[in-house]
Amino acid sequence: MNHSRLIALVVLGATGSTGGLVAQVQGIPVRNAGVGTGIGIAVDVGFPSASAGNGLGLGATAAIGLGPIGVTGSVARFDPKGAGGAINSAGATANLKIFGGPLIPVSVTLQAGAAYSKESSTSAGGAAIVLKTWHAPVGLGLALTIPNPVFSIKPWVAPRLDVTRATLSGGGTASTVSNTDTHFGISGGVDLGFLNGLTIRAMYDRVNMGGGVHPSVISLGLGFKVGT
Repeated sequence: MNHSRLIALVVLGATGSTGGLVAQVQGIPVRNAGVGTGIGIAVDVGFPSASAGNGLGLGATAAIGLGPIGVTGSVARFDPKGAGGAINSAGATANLKIFGGPLIPVSVTLQAGAAYSKESSTSAGGAAIVLKTWHAPVGLGLALTIPNPVFSIKPWVAPRLDVTRATLSGGGTASTVSNTDTHFGISGGVDLGFLNGLTIRAMYDRVNMGGGVHPSVISLGLGFKVGT
């Protein structure tokens, strides 16, 4: 990644080319589909829009649900088109179910998360340049579980606030450039859950940055859980 692109990313709040606002971890949508009981793992493949960097995102997530409380941990590798290198990121969420239960098909979940990524490059003079990005989504998730004899269908939607802070340092100078932005985002999807614990899931994420800029990402994934 070149020096001018890194500076542009900080000015834009680490959005656009890296998809920093359209993902919990880079290249994968923010997921808030409720709190399940037990342990779950999942893998997802993300396809960002042009304003989110294009390219491809690959993510893996582990989740634990204990009653109304759930936590997740995720790692991802995002390879934006034309960026010259992949971006690794890691993140976590804490989830609290405020409505819903085993016999109630509707659930409402509060979620707060944080993710971190770091990009490195060199200036024209050979000095190291580092862009660090923190992303903190906070929102509410609404999910509906529709059972049937073969598999359950769970559509969900989750509006949120996105807070992103990007910091650029290096380049042969002692100065550091930082920028913090807050935007409205929304994600949603559909899960198909089978009796053996396998889940097929599709997700979509979009952020309203104003000025007609709406970076988004679509993902497809597989999950498996032990518990209900």
